Order: sequence, then structure tokens, then C-alpha cells
Amino acid sequence: MTVLKSETHPVRSEGDIVLVRQLVRKWSVEIACSIVDQTKVVTAASELARNLLIYGGGGEVHLTVLEAGMRKGLRVVFEDKGPGIPDLDQALKDGFTSGKGMGLGLGGAKRLVNEFELVSKVGEGTKVTITKWK
Repeated sequence: MTVLKSETHPVRSEGDIVLVRQLVRKWSVEIACSIVDQTKVVTAASELARNLLIYGGGGEVHLTVLEAGMRKGLRVVFEDKGPGIPDLDQALKDGFTSGKGMGLGLGGAKRLVNEFELVSKVGEGTKVTITKWK
């Protein structure tokens, strides 16, 4: 797998979430994702960036364009040093929320992308990695 380009951006405010959405859309267009796939990955990224800010107290988003043979993909990593998620299985279930949301965030984001990885340690933070392949 080859990294074609990458960037890291802090998420500390609502404006940073907007920037992440714009970058994910722009990069998904650059790798020739369909409109449907662009919408899916932007929606997942928006939800995860919002979680990063609300539940993780902010953090960083790492965007990478990958090439694996004939395929290109967009990988986005959301990383915080927040309180962590005590029960990952429960957090991925639709309807579960630790706040005021609808509880569709993590599970919904997982369904919108090709690859999804969630790693969290209580007291240390959370890292969510999504990849959308073209």
C-alpha cells in the first residue's frame, strides 16, 4: 500500500468539523468516488469528527489517500485523548448514546465505509479509523 498524500488537522471547534467535511469531500472527489460514496464517507467523517469534539474533548483528524494496486482509497483517522469508551460493543449498537444524540453515530459510520476500526481505552482516549475504497 502506498500513501499518495496525507494531512493532519486539529478538531477544537464546530468550524474544524466543517473543515474536515470539506477536506473529506474534496479528497473523495480527487480519487473519483461516486456521488453516493462521497456522501457516505463525508457523513461518516462528519459524525466521527463531531464525536471527537463532543465526547473526546477535541483531538486530531489524519487524512490519507492510499493506493493499493489498482484501487485508491481515503483513510481518515479520528484520535482523541478523552475519557475513552468503556463498552465498545454497546457503543456500536444502534440506539446507544452516552449523550443527547440518537445513538446512530458509531454504528452508522461503520455501515457507511468499507473498513472501520475502533480502539478505545478508558482514561486514555479513542481512535477510530475509517477507509472508503474507490
